[in-house]
Amino acid sequence: FKNLDTENLTITHIQVSMAQQGRRRTFRAHGRVNAYMNCPCHVEMLLEEKEESVEKPAEESKAKKFTKKQLAKRRLKVGGDQ
Repeated sequence: FKNLDTENLTITHIQVSMAQQGRRRTFRAHGRVNAYMNCPCHVEMLLEEKEESVEKPAEESKAKKFTKKQLAKRRLKVGGDQ
C-alpha cells in the first residue's frame, strides 16, 4: 500500500458477496416480538496503477511473400482488361 499514486489508480475488479445476517428482535404491542434483521455484505475492490504507455518503434516493412497460385491470380486481374 506504500508509494501508490492515487490519481493513477484504476479499478480492475469489484465483487460484492453476502455476509452473515444479523438477527435482532423488535418488541411490538400486546407482547408480540418480530424479527429485525439486517443484510450486510462484503465488498472487495482491487485497484492497480496504470502503467505508462510507451510508443512502439516503427519496424521495417518486410516484403510480402506470395505463392505461385497467388501471383497467377494477380496476373489474371491485371491482364483481364482485354
